[in-house]
Amino acid sequence: MCGIVGLFLKSKSLEPQLGAMLSQMLGVMTDRGPDSAGFAVYSAGDDAHIKLTLRPDNGDDIDAVAGDLSRHLGQTLGHSKRGSHLVLTIPKNAEQLVRDWLAAHRPGIRVVGAGSRMELYKEVGLPRVVAERFALKDMAGTHGIGHTRMATESAVTTDGAHPFSTGIDQCLVHNGSLSNHNGVRRNLQRDGLTFQTENDTEVAAAYLTWRLRQGMDLESALEACLSDLDGFYTFVVGTESGFAVLRDPIACKPAVMAETDDYVAFGTEYRALVGLPGVENARLFEPEPARVYVWERH
Repeated sequence: MCGIVGLFLKSKSLEPQLGAMLSQMLGVMTDRGPDSAGFAVYSAGDDAHIKLTLRPDNGDDIDAVAGDLSRHLGQTLGHSKRGSHLVLTIPKNAEQLVRDWLAAHRPGIRVVGAGSRMELYKEVGLPRVVAERFALKDMAGTHGIGHTRMATESAVTTDGAHPFSTGIDQCLVHNGSLSNHNGVRRNLQRDGLTFQTENDTEVAAAYLTWRLRQGMDLESALEACLSDLDGFYTFVVGTESGFAVLRDPIACKPAVMAETDDYVAFGTEYRALVGLPGVENARLFEPEPARVYVWERH
């Protein structure tokens, strides 16, 4: 089941409304995935710093983390708390120090996303409730993706919620099922990639990270999915500069897109798009099977 939404803004004037539009799109998809929801938003950042989105696991206290890390590093770290998640802004050269400190001193806190521009939030609950919990409607940005989950293959937990992020400023949401994800996971682990869950979507995200590290661009990395990932799937991918869409060669999962001079939008169903400004004049189309679609800012 599951529902996916994505929004890439071409018009700078719409950037203050990104969160509000994405929140509305996510809420419409509730009956496709009432178990959990999540989203990633790309907003302002700079090349010298990186934002780490932290999520507590097993009830670990997240409120004191920024202060403890600031004392450990000897400098004040920027931070903001939304719902249960904490976003730390740290110098890029301190990322590994922070990750090592968290692993040693706060193993119950997970890094669910990292990037100069990306923030990532996800929780168990109805998509509308999750969006409200993290105040998605108040977020500004250039683009974002979201997911509503129906946990048909695993327990209803935040660990299984999308998006999954395995690379800097890179995240992925997925509607479908991969049949060879265990074998792909083992191959990726041999190449040094690590996993936090058993979810097949995390494998797809890690596969793209692996391909990008090999020097492929995003379009080529997604094209490689068609030969290496088996199953039925629709991927929507967020990156620092844009987002991309790929459906498997059978394309049995529903998908629709709308493009105007101001934005490109993706929805599992058209009703996710009907609240967008000017959608009645948009170019509407169904993404073709086995074709990569990429929109990027330059």
